Amino acid sequence: MRFGVLGTGVVGRTLGSKLVGLGHEVTMGSRTAGNASAVTWAASAGDGAHAGTMADAAAFGEIVVNATSGGGSLEALGAGAASLPGKVVVDVANALDGASGFPPNLLVANTDSLGEQIQRAFPEARVVKTLNTVNADVMVDPGLIPGGHAVFVSGNDASAKATVADLLRSFGWSEADIVDLGDITTARGPEMYLGLWVRLFGHMGTTHFNIRLVRGA
Repeated sequence: MRFGVLGTGVVGRTLGSKLVGLGHEVTMGSRTAGNASAVTWAASAGDGAHAGTMADAAAFGEIVVNATSGGGSLEALGAGAASLPGKVVVDVANALDGASGFPPNLLVANTDSLGEQIQRAFPEARVVKTLNTVNADVMVDPGLIPGGHAVFVSGNDASAKATVADLLRSFGWSEADIVDLGDITTARGPEMYLGLWVRLFGHMGTTHFNIRLVRGA
């Protein structure tokens, strides 16, 4: 399968490398052609790895992954807007504002979410929010944390969520730990969890942690 990964940071490179390792083709998109990080990644990730602009990646991918900084996600996706209708857009971004230092504030919360903003901006895309509650290496290797732990999925399109669940299973997430929260408005919960995540990170001194759901009788 062909993926367009938008974003050249740690998350984009980690997801892109995992996808290439699983036998997929990936074009990593950046704001400018010839971006050094994207070109270096493509040269080292394998035969299925390519570099291009945001528009190139969106056009190339049968599935588009938004791994940009949340504050710039709408602009980044907008560069490839013509290619998004009908496609699954996997949104793993968090809209964090680090301007005031650590811990960062949320740019959107309570009555809205980045996932919803993306769905409104690109209504013909099939947006699915997932993976934003764990660190990049855990996204693609949940076994770094022993025992079952949850990954959340939000979106309006049931078939798009099924496609994303298949992708998550290929990363190693178990069926029991893939939690479908409901429509795209439910992305507010996982996005607002980042306020707690950054404090847990400060307390634990590691990014290798996650939520385990335990159901009572």
